[in-house]
Amino acid sequence: MPEEPLVVALGERRYRVERRWCRPSEQEPLGFVSDLVVDSGGFVHVGQRGTESPVLVFDPTGAFVRSWGKGAIADVHYLSIDADDQILLADRDAHQILAFGTDGRLRFALGERHAPRWQAPFNHPTAASMAPDGEVYVSDGYGNSAVHRFSADGALRQTWGGRGAGSGEFTTPHCVWVDRMERVLVCDRENDRLQVFDRAGTQIAEWGDFYHPMKIYVDDRDFIFVTDQIPRISMLDPAGELAGRCRGAINGAHGLWGDRAGNLYLAELPPEQVTRLTLLA
Repeated sequence: MPEEPLVVALGERRYRVERRWCRPSEQEPLGFVSDLVVDSGGFVHVGQRGTESPVLVFDPTGAFVRSWGKGAIADVHYLSIDADDQILLADRDAHQILAFGTDGRLRFALGERHAPRWQAPFNHPTAASMAPDGEVYVSDGYGNSAVHRFSADGALRQTWGGRGAGSGEFTTPHCVWVDRMERVLVCDRENDRLQVFDRAGTQIAEWGDFYHPMKIYVDDRDFIFVTDQIPRISMLDPAGELAGRCRGAINGAHGLWGDRAGNLYLAELPPEQVTRLTLLA
């Protein structure tokens, strides 16, 4: 008996739920799927933990194409990709941010490998996001409670944060995103909120009504998508007002990204899989 098709809604948008979307090879199966990004050609780069192939690449139909990162990545946490198809990867337990091309070639690294720093970059960082001018912002979230700001040439310019639940403090800053309005969005996971800062680290807003928010994705209309551990996906308008919610994952989506067609891709927690939410016309 075929599976009954599922449809979920985010505001006025409707999506068909396609579980087990990608088709890995027998030689390189899916491990613990942590996150994913979609490049300008529609290829999906899936970061995973606990395997010898840290990143698997699938074409727009879900067919396996190749892998990259073998021997260069210890522990994939979160990925992001900029307009030039440069992928920033938080190598959490190696205490580095690594930048790769879509061909898997390392371009640069931030932080000293396997050298954690208490209250300085890095101590199990979680995510990185590149601003349009090349500055890099990093959420340093498992060992430290900070956001770090780097210049385009890799120099540390600023650090803000601290342990706690007050304004500008964090308990597990789990993800960071720099949007087109020059805002720095941070998932403050255990404080159940998103904190919004300007580029200099001044808090300008705090958005609540989340339970352990994990990953941020902002689309080309500046709508903000957030996964949390309910599990659910929330869609916020550019002002931070709730515009829609759904339960697109079975047990929770640790990772989230979208493509140019408006489809959303989820890196699901156990059972490990990639789910596509296909936008319906």
